Amino acid sequence: MGNERLRGAMGAASFSKNGLAEALGVSAKTVERWLTQDRCPQPGIRLKVARMLGTEETYLWPELLSGTRSAAASLSEMVQVWPTRSEVPHDVWRSLMRQATREIQVLVYAGGFLVESLDFVNVVRAKAEAGTEVRILLGDSDSENVRARAREEGLPSLPQRCHSTLEYLWETAHLPRVDIRTHHTPLYNSIYRFDESMLVNTHSYGAYAAKSPVQHLQQVPGGHLFSYYLESFEAVWATAKPAVL
Repeated sequence: MGNERLRGAMGAASFSKNGLAEALGVSAKTVERWLTQDRCPQPGIRLKVARMLGTEETYLWPELLSGTRSAAASLSEMVQVWPTRSEVPHDVWRSLMRQATREIQVLVYAGGFLVESLDFVNVVRAKAEAGTEVRILLGDSDSENVRARAREEGLPSLPQRCHSTLEYLWETAHLPRVDIRTHHTPLYNSIYRFDESMLVNTHSYGAYAAKSPVQHLQQVPGGHLFSYYLESFEAVWATAKPAVL
């Protein structure tokens, strides 16, 4: 069966078979196979096709959402894994922050390293002024879940560290496009989202976040991991309250 969605999208975008092939740097026979044999291009080519036609890869090739293709897409989201957060190079953090132009989202309890080592206060200010939406979730220093984590990790200062990070960031709290909230949920993963890139710091009982693994994810249409963690962020955001000092 042919790919009528692809054929229709090409028509709507005024692309002929030869025109699309030339724009992509592939042969017209290759495009013909996509149309008549419903062949699925390689990921990089799929993304280019979708962007040229103004649609989503999963619309043109819905099989990406099923079974092994979804698993393969999710696997392709994984860029790098570090055994501990402290081993993530500062240059990686700075690069992701610098490249973000639309959205920065952070879910932590304290996240003190951001303001202490990565100049995050100035990053937030500069990005907000440039039009980036910044949403930050910090642990509520009065939360029982924060106090329980402090006991589990043998880190009694954790509630104070949550409050300290808020104090650092408070000067940005009233800037346009900056929203800081506090939450009381159990923190299973710290999440740092920069447009289509995300760092996920997993947590285990009794282990400091700095000594726990970090995954670097890159959003890929049809993948599951990026959207999975993004949904978690949004769920916490919905329960959080505006930060106050």
